[in-house]
Amino acid sequence: MRVVIVTESFPPDVNGVAHCALQTARHLVDRGHAPLVVAPAIADDDPDGGAPCPVVRVPSLPLPGYPQVRVALPSRRLAAAIAEHRADVVHLASPFVLGVRGMAAAARLGLPAVAVYQTDLAGYARTYVGAGEAAAWRRIRSVHTAADLTLAPSGAALRDLEAHGVPRVRLWPRGVDTARFRPGLRDEALRRTLAPDGELVVGYVGRLAPEKQVELLSGACELPGVRVVVVGDGPSRPALEQALPGAAFLGRRTGEDLARIFASLDVFVHTGPFETFCQTVQEAMASGVPVVAPAAGGPLDLVAHGRTGLLVPPRDAAAVRDAVWSMAADPVLRAAYGAAGRATVEGRTWAAVGDRLIGYYADVLAGRRTAVAA
Repeated sequence: MRVVIVTESFPPDVNGVAHCALQTARHLVDRGHAPLVVAPAIADDDPDGGAPCPVVRVPSLPLPGYPQVRVALPSRRLAAAIAEHRADVVHLASPFVLGVRGMAAAARLGLPAVAVYQTDLAGYARTYVGAGEAAAWRRIRSVHTAADLTLAPSGAALRDLEAHGVPRVRLWPRGVDTARFRPGLRDEALRRTLAPDGELVVGYVGRLAPEKQVELLSGACELPGVRVVVVGDGPSRPALEQALPGAAFLGRRTGEDLARIFASLDVFVHTGPFETFCQTVQEAMASGVPVVAPAAGGPLDLVAHGRTGLLVPPRDAAAVRDAVWSMAADPVLRAAYGAAGRATVEGRTWAAVGDRLIGYYADVLAGRRTAVAA
């Protein structure tokens, strides 16, 4: 099968869309298929982003105020790449700008398109402009209605899409690398560096941007015997360094370094309420670390409240603080949550979810053949 993956972001970018697109390409190659990635050009010396397949970069510009995010410019390169690859199916990863053009190109070429919903644009509209949620949903509905199939990463995302009139939606969750993220990487030397007085190490991993609401960790920073560790970068970092006194900001980390940090945490806290999935929650669980997360979006599928961690009301700093404090007081509970979390995700490999994706491609192609025959 020849697949063109049109993605709004790709490594070396560090985010959920980029990571999922890379894992999809790797799995397709592993299964003997022929993927091609089309992504925005980057200001980096690694244009392939570690991909196992060819990558076509289209012209782009950094997003004003958030240069880590690049927006693709109009270019004939996208349609030419799809045609030259002789694609059987076009995979649209979080279609917004480049993905919309990919959808149009697929339609012109008579190719089926599978659109993967990954970004809560409506939530971002509320966060960044304080309005525009209805307009965001109109755009989402327009883009995804044109696809042969839309894939939602969580039950909450699937219900949102259906409630807003998006047809032909199926569930497609994310895998996690349980070989890389594992409890055995817990590093006592690192823990002594982060918490020299033996404090409970509470970590957040992710982008530092307004929609992530990392400032909700402020109450946890004030707890005695707790050290908050923040991993990631983004436009909110200067403000967060002021809002979270005493927290350790480690910057962007990847690979084995990131896995070692995950395993060395005592509690993982995710604060953002707009996650369609939340990959870092799965990575913490694979690392044997109990989780605190908002009872909204993707974490509802991932965290079993009272068994693998605690779900708290969204946007509630006091609830985050109290959840962390309850775990700080009970090391036996933390160990039980961590072990249950690891057991929960052990079967959620990228190979398993990748095979499910290939099955969806096959369904779409079969549907097209049936329509032609009729």
